[in-house]
Amino acid sequence: MSKAFYQTAKEIIQNGYDSLTAEQVSNKHLIYSSPATLSFNSPGAKGYGVKRAGLAVPESVMLLVSPSCCGRNTSLFKSSPEYKSRFFFQLLDDTDIVTGRHLMKINDACGEILSSLEKRPSAIMICITCVDALLGTDMERICRKVTETHSIPCVACYMYALTREKRLSPMAYVRTSVYSLLEKQKRESKDMNIMGFFSPLNDRSEIYPLLKNAGIENIRELARCKKFEDYKELSKANFNLLLNPEARHAAQDMQKRLNIPFIEMLRLYRIDKIHNQYMLLGNALGINIDDRKYYEEAEKRIADFKNKYGEIRFAVGEILNGDAIEIALMLAKEGFRVECVFATIGELNYRFLKTLSEVSPETKIYSNLSPTMLNYEKDDIDCYIGSDCLYYFPDKPGIEWCEETEPFGYRGVIDLFDALDKVLR
Repeated sequence: MSKAFYQTAKEIIQNGYDSLTAEQVSNKHLIYSSPATLSFNSPGAKGYGVKRAGLAVPESVMLLVSPSCCGRNTSLFKSSPEYKSRFFFQLLDDTDIVTGRHLMKINDACGEILSSLEKRPSAIMICITCVDALLGTDMERICRKVTETHSIPCVACYMYALTREKRLSPMAYVRTSVYSLLEKQKRESKDMNIMGFFSPLNDRSEIYPLLKNAGIENIRELARCKKFEDYKELSKANFNLLLNPEARHAAQDMQKRLNIPFIEMLRLYRIDKIHNQYMLLGNALGINIDDRKYYEEAEKRIADFKNKYGEIRFAVGEILNGDAIEIALMLAKEGFRVECVFATIGELNYRFLKTLSEVSPETKIYSNLSPTMLNYEKDDIDCYIGSDCLYYFPDKPGIEWCEETEPFGYRGVIDLFDALDKVLR
């Protein structure tokens, strides 16, 4: 069989985005689910897949309507204390799948859930799978029926792997779902929300003091809402700060329904670009943001790491808190060698790839999901970043960089190099 397919950063840019090879576009070939990719390419996804993300609404419960094969791994996190009594199953048999008769049972199933609980939940999230995507199920109508019958908010979450390549992916749609229960109320001029992730930003991120110093009094995040009453406070925000493109549709929906505008930033690791974003944020808000001390601290941390380890060779994977190509670009611009990157190329990170092709043109770009990765032969590296790289380089030092707490800004850069320093010492 042929070797694992890759192209250099330079070759990809020379061919152009519209000429990406079939190996680099996952909906053009069979998908290879190696242990390196199972954590984001299976019903049992680690971190925040659709099922866990749907339960981000405080005090809610979820009904998973699916064949047993789609729900089997869900039981792994049902045993976690925070999900106890929050997850329920309606399993489909062959007749259900062929006839769609299960749709007549969902309303009754929700009634059974409510009668079985000592405390009434804030909402019922109904998670459905590719079965109902193929059947063309009108879940909005079914959710309205549940709400009318049981006087409880009911929202659909779509675990449709078939739509992963669409403009509105399952993880983008579920972000809209979890904010859809918010109702319009008076906005407070000194309140704001941070949107984009299902877990909170690192408490030590400089974004909090920078915003507080600018006059923001209440900075809210969905992940920090413990009670449904806390959740409802999100609709008081004067604006939303969007940090993940997958939440853009949710932010647009909140702007339309609740009249809350949003400002978009990216999670970046190049400190000059982090600085530029803060300056643009200050301009948008009409305030002065002075980030000099944070910039200098991050700059010094990178310099100390370079002085200690020199021009070490990196592999960068895509299962991490960040964009693989942007992190590879940061490393290359800081003088490190990036031998290979495992990444899915999209419109956003293609822009990063253009610059990477100038700084490090020979960096190899692999697609994790290409069947040719069965024959991957290890590149010669010193260190890796990303959980998928742990599979490819089990005998090399590295970090997974997939903690539940989300890194952001200069603190994210400092923590990244602290973690690398720790494993290389």
